[in-house]
Amino acid sequence: MGPPDPLLAGLQVYVVGGAVRDALLGLPAGDKDWVVVGARPEDMAARGFVPVGGDFPVFLNPHSKEEFALARTERKSGRGYKGFTFYTGTDVSLADDLRRRDLTINAMAVDAAGNLHDPLNGLADLQARLFRHVGTAFSEDPVRLLRLARFAARFVQFTVADDTWALARELVEHGEVDELVPERVYLEVAKGLSASQPARMFEVLQEVGALERIMPALTYNEHVGQQVQIARDRQLDLAGCFAVLCHVSETPAQVAEQIRAPSEWRDQARLLPVLLSSPALLQPRSQPEFALQVMESLDALRKPDRFQQLIQAAACLKAVPEQDWDTLRQIMASVDAGAVAAQHKAEPGKIREAVRAARLAALEQSL
Repeated sequence: MGPPDPLLAGLQVYVVGGAVRDALLGLPAGDKDWVVVGARPEDMAARGFVPVGGDFPVFLNPHSKEEFALARTERKSGRGYKGFTFYTGTDVSLADDLRRRDLTINAMAVDAAGNLHDPLNGLADLQARLFRHVGTAFSEDPVRLLRLARFAARFVQFTVADDTWALARELVEHGEVDELVPERVYLEVAKGLSASQPARMFEVLQEVGALERIMPALTYNEHVGQQVQIARDRQLDLAGCFAVLCHVSETPAQVAEQIRAPSEWRDQARLLPVLLSSPALLQPRSQPEFALQVMESLDALRKPDRFQQLIQAAACLKAVPEQDWDTLRQIMASVDAGAVAAQHKAEPGKIREAVRAARLAALEQSL
């Protein structure tokens, strides 16, 4: 756990959750989640920790800048993933805190001496490559379903326990999944698209009936999943992967809206079908007029990076000559629009048409 921190002297502190899981799997260490047992908020403040928590006490270590949460229990008090009340008394044990977590593989802790605490047999499930829920509370929090789906995309050798499948379906059937806020769905989808096999996330959500509830405008099938995998393997950015995910949906931009995706995601999801429908997509050099049309519609001059990303996304779906498109965009950009405009300053209404004609002529001449 690193060199001793004087602020932690005398505290019962544990690293919990994903950092423990990943260490046991031999994966690179990420951010650590810390839990403090037997302390009060005033105890933490007296030591110099800075309170940053909202719903429950969380404190920032001024030295390491890591967050330390007081051990807590939670009880269902309403619908959705915010419908919980928390208790953080000094009598809450480490085991109590671990029992509120989602999966057994995320419910292990390591103390300052390096000892593993595993009251829910997470290590056994880790070794068996099994996703198993922690208690029936799994069916009360829809975020846990999103996390399960996202973990399935990351840990591709793991399978879901039968009783966990049952609880996931129950969560959907009881309407808990309908309480998910779009912004949280977006965050989990972004993590899923970053995983090694993103299609598994959507397969899990589809299997339990959740996908049509949280992303109803998305048309998803096995073939789309394979195409998303190609995009991931080709290391497209997340906006490009999302555009590939949505490209057969009737209204891709609506899919982006349903999860409050950022503008770049929305733009690529909306524009990829425009590119795919161009007659010049596969042979742009032989159809300069259509090539110019599609570059204009995609704003290729002002947003060359996005245009390149869209071409890369289309190449995951069809045999697109990426280099040809890049060459044509450069030729289009080489036309001196200012000089053309100067030639027609007496007739400003004709400038736009003249610039376009010059660009088309440059494309035709290059061919």
